[in-house]
Amino acid sequence: MNHIETRIVGPGKVLRGEFVVPGDKSISHRSIMFASLAEGKSRISGLLRGEDCLSTLQAFQSLGIEVEDRAADELIIHGRGLDGLCEAGDVIDCGNSGTTMRLMSGILAGQPLFSVLTGDRYLRNRPMARVIEPLTSMGATIHGRSNHSKAPFAICGGGLQPIQYHSPIASAQVKSALLLAGMQIEGTTTVFEPHLSRDHSERMLRYFGADINSFKGGASVTGRVRLTGRDVVVPGDISSAAFFLVAGLIVPGSELLLQNVGVNPTRSGVIDILQQMGGSIKLLNEREVCGEPVADLLVKSSDLHGIAIGGEVIPRAIDEFPVISVAAAFADGETTINDAKELRVKETDRIAAICDCLGGLGAAIEPRADGMKIVGGRPLAGGQVKSFGDHRIAMSMAVAGLVAQESVEILDTSCTETSFPGFWDLLNMIQAG
Repeated sequence: MNHIETRIVGPGKVLRGEFVVPGDKSISHRSIMFASLAEGKSRISGLLRGEDCLSTLQAFQSLGIEVEDRAADELIIHGRGLDGLCEAGDVIDCGNSGTTMRLMSGILAGQPLFSVLTGDRYLRNRPMARVIEPLTSMGATIHGRSNHSKAPFAICGGGLQPIQYHSPIASAQVKSALLLAGMQIEGTTTVFEPHLSRDHSERMLRYFGADINSFKGGASVTGRVRLTGRDVVVPGDISSAAFFLVAGLIVPGSELLLQNVGVNPTRSGVIDILQQMGGSIKLLNEREVCGEPVADLLVKSSDLHGIAIGGEVIPRAIDEFPVISVAAAFADGETTINDAKELRVKETDRIAAICDCLGGLGAAIEPRADGMKIVGGRPLAGGQVKSFGDHRIAMSMAVAGLVAQESVEILDTSCTETSFPGFWDLLNMIQAG
């Protein structure tokens, strides 16, 4: 196997520092999309320059959107309104980004254009039927591989009708795709979901002027309402902060202050879980920025204990379970994770990947169909692990390496650029105090 990049992380250093994590990936994606569909100029600051978000940016540039690149984390986007996109002259490559592919599907389904979406080898194997089927029921014409369930797939947009859709899973990507399709047509489109998924789309679309109604159990949008360009400030990503929250908790003597982190309640399940495990995490200077709750997070090393995790908190922490599992491996007692079958269809099968990595380092971990059982308090031995091309697996194993008995070598770590450029430099910085 050709490993693009290998990193070695060793134990033995107390973590200290005050810092800002990169901009929220979910909000960065949406700010580019919604600014492009708005009329007029939008200034976006705090933007995440990860590969996933750049895939979204390049997609909209291929659809005729003009972008001014002003600074490292700032863009000006000249929106063309709901009817202003142009047909792309080539296939739209979404890279590794499921958010790009699924939300773009909803946008392009409502446009009278022909579009083809593809991605890298990992994205081409991820399930897309969850958005294609409801979009088809709205009247979209979509053809793809594996009985229209995988990319590449072609979209002949336009001619949609509003629907009421009962989603079998709590997925912000499914909900957002349908709201974005419904936003472009007359009438009201409603999405119901079994648990509340992250609501960044609803908050930001409302900020841009959309007619969005959020309610217990779902959201609805009334279409053909004009969006107006706005200034957007993207907070730090709670999913990126999670690696340092766990690191600060499990490395003895550590204390970290993570500034300007988004703490949207539909995303902050990782904080609730770690606090329930006994972790010292305090929210300071709580405020609201562009419709999103933001705070500074003070984390101190703590003695953690195992807990049972399941139910409504799962979609609120779905991206953080790789590093939550690392916390569980160092906690006293047993941690069980249930109702997390969605982990099977992320960038990789994260249940299998977590068990392979932590088990290979000596953790007592057992996979389950919808989660895992981890018996903590058993020292990790160190060794070599694979990233499986998954950015969150790679960074979680780096956190494990901070407290293993020997160094942990992580293979193929270039994938961290999709969500957290600068992760390794920041890790080195806080180890140096």
